[in-house]
Amino acid sequence: MARNKLKVLEVKKGDGKLFDGAGLYLQKRSIESGRWVYRYKHQGRSREMGLGPFPTVSLAYARKERDRWEIVLKAGEDPMVARDRKREEARLETSKRDPTFEEAANTTFDAKKAGLRDDGNSGRWMSPLRLYMIPAIGQRRMSQLHQSDIHAALAPIWRSKHPTAEKAIQRTKIIFEHMRFSGVECDPFIVEMARHMLGEVRHEVIKTPAADWQDIPRIFRALDRNDSSHMCLRFNILTLVRSAGMRGARFDEIQDGVWTVPKERMKGTVGSAADFRVPLSDPALEVVARAEEWRRSSNMFPGGRVGGISDVAVAKVLRKIAPGSTPHGMRTSFRTWVQDTDAANYDVAETALAHIVGGKVERAYARSDFLDRRRILMQSWADFVTGAVSKVVPLRMLR
Repeated sequence: MARNKLKVLEVKKGDGKLFDGAGLYLQKRSIESGRWVYRYKHQGRSREMGLGPFPTVSLAYARKERDRWEIVLKAGEDPMVARDRKREEARLETSKRDPTFEEAANTTFDAKKAGLRDDGNSGRWMSPLRLYMIPAIGQRRMSQLHQSDIHAALAPIWRSKHPTAEKAIQRTKIIFEHMRFSGVECDPFIVEMARHMLGEVRHEVIKTPAADWQDIPRIFRALDRNDSSHMCLRFNILTLVRSAGMRGARFDEIQDGVWTVPKERMKGTVGSAADFRVPLSDPALEVVARAEEWRRSSNMFPGGRVGGISDVAVAKVLRKIAPGSTPHGMRTSFRTWVQDTDAANYDVAETALAHIVGGKVERAYARSDFLDRRRILMQSWADFVTGAVSKVVPLRMLR
């Protein structure tokens, strides 16, 4: 087939398929529009490769493209596969120099996740970004973002869902800083400019709902069923451990009347969380014994599936018995009981809740976890909860 059969005038006035030769033809849709196509065979398979629209792409340019890809074909490679690879390489290079916000967010998360609990698999770090930032600006290049873009993404929730919006803007700032230090042309200061545009917020912190400590004995008595949910809530009241630690309790974590909650289920960042020893009162050990009676796995409080009971199942039971209270609120009930009854000094009471006491330097020297003193406190709390007569050391010994 001879090359270069078409004339410029034919291209302009012709209609239908206009063949130029060596696989190049123009598919005219009308006098004023069309599409250049390179038809070739690779490994016995016919393929058609678009070279661009007419008249944007001229006859001369289409021929150059045809000739370029013909060289690739003669080298034994499929031109369409080669083109796709080159486009992907170009995209990756662009993304490296100037990633989209979504790419930058994922890169930053990958760099940070080793310092997050469970390697960030819980998804909490990325959650506000996936909900509000990525849908709004995820496909924009970092260098193209303006403070007005960040403002527009967060303005709808800045006041109505301020804690979430605050997390989103803090993490957006982290992303901009990480990308800037990685050599990407972006300005972290635009995040602060967006914050200024969003304005001040008068946010009232809503405290965790908690039952009055005087009502805890009634709630404890109402949890009288011998099942996971009721026994888990009793254990919650008697140990004051946070939900994740409590619901995942295992029989092999209890030795000699002490429950050691592994650091993986304790609150805190990687490196700061530590195993936490909980002295078990007599009623708490009774819960363990009752759980042993219907033991079917290593979990003390098994759920419907493999693993521990869900937070939903536990909260549902408590709502029926004490509307308006929460499992986490039991910690507040206990702490208020300590305050109102002068049951223990500050350090012992705060340590019982696994709160950090003192500054970093102080903690480097004062390393006691007050286990023996907490054993007395937890037994006194259990005696109050169950209505038992205290047989332990007087409360003044805790001070």
